[in-house]
Amino acid sequence: MPHPGRGFTQGLLLDGHTVWESTGGYGQSALCRYPLGAHRPDRREALPPELFGEGICVAGPYLWQLTWRERVALRWHPHLEAPQPVSYNREGWGICNADGEILTSDGSTELVRRDPETLAPLGLIVVRLDGGRVMGLNDLAWAGGRVWANVLARPYLLGIEPGSGEVVDIVDAGAVMERHPGDAGAVLNGIAPLPAAGEFLLTGKHWRSMYHVRLAEGRPSRRVRRLVAG
Repeated sequence: MPHPGRGFTQGLLLDGHTVWESTGGYGQSALCRYPLGAHRPDRREALPPELFGEGICVAGPYLWQLTWRERVALRWHPHLEAPQPVSYNREGWGICNADGEILTSDGSTELVRRDPETLAPLGLIVVRLDGGRVMGLNDLAWAGGRVWANVLARPYLLGIEPGSGEVVDIVDAGAVMERHPGDAGAVLNGIAPLPAAGEFLLTGKHWRSMYHVRLAEGRPSRRVRRLVAG
């Protein structure tokens, strides 16, 4: 499907047939809204040039949008009035609503449990695979009782058991990887669950397309497991 605007995707949500996308870049960041399959956004709210947009999630009537290094999160109202800035204690990367509890990433091996109304930290989840810590956790989504995470600059998605932090699924997304010669930043980032179990929307930074994917069972090689855990 089209990827409207080919934004520098940092966060992706699907609400019915409506896609919400957070795009990054200083002076280019925005919150965008469009019908699934559309060729251009029907609403685009630019962020101030000093803010770098990151992950997004819905919590109650509001939409949270993180920023990268500014230690600020934006709480958007349903009609996209001017967002309320809220102090935030880490770098902002990914965020998801895990059945009422907010989880966030910052590119490290940790997920932070947060209050859905204030984003105040409540606890940590250390993500591990085969005993090793997993670095580079990026955009997050919640589906089927698991946290799903992009791994920075790698063609993999991880399914994480939130109680233990253990990686229980590794998804090789190489089948949808796009080639963008000369654009090293055009990596896989953006994951949104679809209503059917095991189905997702995937896209990447500056990608031409979004992809409706269905997960199929397989067995990750030892090499893949070493790459993810390394």
